[in-house]
Amino acid sequence: MGTIRAVDRPAAGETGASIACSGVCLTVVARRGRAFRVNVSAETVRATVPGMWAEGRRLNLERALRVGDELGGHIVTGHVDGVGEVVAAEPAGGSRLLRLAAPRALGGAIAPKGSIAVDGVSLTVNRVHDEDDRVLLDLNIVPHTAAVTTLGALGVGDRVNLEIDLLARYLKRLIDMRM
Repeated sequence: MGTIRAVDRPAAGETGASIACSGVCLTVVARRGRAFRVNVSAETVRATVPGMWAEGRRLNLERALRVGDELGGHIVTGHVDGVGEVVAAEPAGGSRLLRLAAPRALGGAIAPKGSIAVDGVSLTVNRVHDEDDRVLLDLNIVPHTAAVTTLGALGVGDRVNLEIDLLARYLKRLIDMRM
């Protein structure tokens, strides 16, 4: 995890490394010790959680996958597909149940036992319930994930970046195009 220390003008020049910041793939443009600077485009601000890019905000950080690295989750690209909202957060058998409301438009790409990234964290969807204007999905957050990501601090009303499974994204697009 990391914390936004400052919001200011973009730095000139790029060092080129990719880093995911709460599920958003960004390019590092400057680095000093453990601190780094990225540029955030207007499209990124529009597509992500409102207020996400503010000083003091905690973010999940993850380096880009390198060829040969172990793949321990599903493949994510750092492209936010929508913003969800926490509608329930409660203990559940040693873990924490999070119920999220996702935009209805993502419903066709969210399936039980499928994958979804929440603020960049790859998770398994336990249950899905379709409603008229939204999709509810249940996720279990194990203690380790709660401790090392921002997901452990989420509460009802908090908003999160959602990225659907890469394969599901393309399948949904193919199906939508046939209609």
